[in-house]
Amino acid sequence: MIEMRLAEIAAVTGGRLHCASGDERVDAVEFDSRAVRPGGLFLALPGERVDGHDFAAAAVAAGAAGVLAGREVDAPSVIVPPAAQAAGTYLAAADADGTGAAVLAALGRLARHVVDSLPALTVVGVTGSSGKTSTKDLLAAVLGELGPTVAPPGSFNNELGHPWTALRADATTRHLVLELSARGPGHIAALCATAPPRIGVVLNVGRAHLGEFGSPEAIAQAKGELVEALPADGLAVLNADDPAVAAMAARTAARVVTAGRAAGATIRAEDVTLDAGRPRFRLTTPAGDADVALRLVGAHHVGNALAAAAVGLELGGTPSQVAAALSAATPVSRWRMEVTERADGVTIVNDAYNANPESMRAALHALVGIAGSPPGRRRTWAVLGRMAELGEQAAAAHAEVAATARELGVDRLVAVDHPEYGPTAEHVTGLDAALELLRTELRPGDVMLVKASRAVGLDRIATALLNTHDDSSTELVSR
Repeated sequence: MIEMRLAEIAAVTGGRLHCASGDERVDAVEFDSRAVRPGGLFLALPGERVDGHDFAAAAVAAGAAGVLAGREVDAPSVIVPPAAQAAGTYLAAADADGTGAAVLAALGRLARHVVDSLPALTVVGVTGSSGKTSTKDLLAAVLGELGPTVAPPGSFNNELGHPWTALRADATTRHLVLELSARGPGHIAALCATAPPRIGVVLNVGRAHLGEFGSPEAIAQAKGELVEALPADGLAVLNADDPAVAAMAARTAARVVTAGRAAGATIRAEDVTLDAGRPRFRLTTPAGDADVALRLVGAHHVGNALAAAAVGLELGGTPSQVAAALSAATPVSRWRMEVTERADGVTIVNDAYNANPESMRAALHALVGIAGSPPGRRRTWAVLGRMAELGEQAAAAHAEVAATARELGVDRLVAVDHPEYGPTAEHVTGLDAALELLRTELRPGDVMLVKASRAVGLDRIATALLNTHDDSSTELVSR
């Protein structure tokens, strides 16, 4: 973040100084008081269990230069007036008095000020029903080879994580990669107003959050808000293999580049093969071709890699540079096709961060890809939980996933606390019962996938089977 005085922050955000001279210097923002360092600005936000306002004094004692708050606190601060809570804000009922909405709005204004103060910065936004976080990580890997790059850790993609990430940019930053989520119409447009993108990437239109949007057409309308926000001298990178995304070319003033396996795509993947589930392909571009060998598991990552390649080429990379960066990229964000082999030869695929019908299908294909082909094919397990926010389509969507598992020849389909996977699944009640089954019946050489919507908590199964410590306290909800 560029250094600012607390008085400047008050002016930008529309707040007032409290217990402060205004000369306090700020060069970072934090929403977790445990992460505050000297010179930081602590964001006092209400939560389901605690209210950040109660930690304001402790944050300053830990070194924070000040606090951005919605009501007066016993610390140097900028107080912003309460606001009506924006529809769909992730704070939900925790923000009954509007203080959290006020702080979030002020944070957005502060982020916009910082981004506008960095004329050499290129903002890249990525959205889609699935694959946003993995693509964001690939973009960071590719663009990091071309200049200083800032990208969010994990799925920081909502009205808190998005401006928080933008504020990490400073005068040395050349590329700012942002992930944009939506829980309703207008959400992506609002995020674009916080940090206007010059390049926008739309990956796909699936059924994630169908219950909230009501129809695939409404989801496509929301995702397309990203390309509508692009300037005429910008670039829209669209998935040529998804008709709903390709149609967004008509909704943008920016130049359009298509990426995919389709013959007419500008950036294409040819000769795609899988090596233990990891894709290899020939990257074909107008500037030349190069070979890519991804370290990520799953054929669905080919499309993500092509999108990242299109952006890298736009920002000065050569095909060989982009291919090398993609081939060197390793998994970064947790619980997304996170593959670990135990000492006894059991391979655990933890893809439990979130789930929708399309990502479930991709994960099941990746599972059987890791297992290999006969002879010598390894035994496969799919341990699945509920896919949330599918509305009236929930029963059919879960049955569809079970049918995909059967068609792919998955050996054991275990449904945890969710009957809609149907009679072909082995149904268990509770994580403890699932763990008991797996600890008893997993054999050396087996490959096990764990996947469900985040709220189900199936990541704890993978954690327990791997005997690893988990601390996800700073992760933000991914939509």
